[in-house]
Amino acid sequence: MTLDELRDRLAAIDRQIIDLVAERQAVSQQIGAVKRSEGRATRDFSREKQVIDTARAHAAACGVSPGVAGELMQLLIRSSLTTQERARVQAEGTGRGQHVLVVGGAGKMGRWFVEFLDSQGYAVTVADPGGSVPGFRHVDDWRTLANAFDITVVATPIGATDAILHEMAARDWRGLVFDVGSIKAPLSGGLRALAARGCRVTSLHPMFGPDTELLSGRHVLFMDAGSTAAVREARQLFASTMARQIEMPLDEHDRLIAYVLGLSHALNIAFFTALAESGETAPRLANLSSTTFDAQLDVAARVAQESPQLYFEIQRLNPQGLYALEELLRAVQHLTDIVRRGDEAAFVRLMEQGRDYLARRA
Repeated sequence: MTLDELRDRLAAIDRQIIDLVAERQAVSQQIGAVKRSEGRATRDFSREKQVIDTARAHAAACGVSPGVAGELMQLLIRSSLTTQERARVQAEGTGRGQHVLVVGGAGKMGRWFVEFLDSQGYAVTVADPGGSVPGFRHVDDWRTLANAFDITVVATPIGATDAILHEMAARDWRGLVFDVGSIKAPLSGGLRALAARGCRVTSLHPMFGPDTELLSGRHVLFMDAGSTAAVREARQLFASTMARQIEMPLDEHDRLIAYVLGLSHALNIAFFTALAESGETAPRLANLSSTTFDAQLDVAARVAQESPQLYFEIQRLNPQGLYALEELLRAVQHLTDIVRRGDEAAFVRLMEQGRDYLARRA
């Protein structure tokens, strides 16, 4: 066969693979419907392991890399879970035409909530001077709307959210109200003002980005701002998903987030800043890369694509944030001192300390 004929054959095989993926997705949808009817959980980890192990064994028998087969099956399983989760959210969603207002709904995270709540059957209105979301009612200013929403989501920049919450409190805003800010200290006054007026208010922090499709393995944090009923109501919105729901005190949130977000962001910003200012070209470094460098570079590249304004707010507005940054500075200085004086024993202790700490994650 000629090269062109071989390429045509390969293209035909690729089409067959896509056809089989589509067929697998259709069967997965049927499986999801059966799971819902029988009250089964969407995710079955033991079944996933069985599917992957079987695929790896079959691949080895066919002369195909088991690793490739395992990665392929993980990708297909994730796609199937996404399909099943979406179907469950639509089938079991709590919305029955109730009205939802998403302030800041044209932003990235605001749009995620617009689509998420719409999929549950809520009638969503977007209030955002920055633009509209196709297919949804839109106003520039939420203050022009009647105070008659069942749920209000405040998905505005952290610096603007507290004023909005205070104004809602002054207007005795009705229904369930929650923010989705990454930092809570700047919002605590507005949250407590709403609670003092008897509003069903709580505070959420989705620990995932706006591009997230599958909530399995993702966390949503819920903070009591003075209304336990509001926490329960907000948690119910995620009951049909596979997200892990975690309740925590409002005043503990920022201390922990200083490490989970602030420290990790700062580490990656420092990493790509050091590279950018090193004078070495990116292609040259890529040609010499290692497994660790590639993995770190991938994470840093994703961080670099995020909103600088949001990431600055996370660093600047968290009253606990500087402590984490100072600990990062101390850690780098400690490592520098160890290397400078050639203290191998101290270096080993540092590695062992980290190994022991990280081993406790389970």
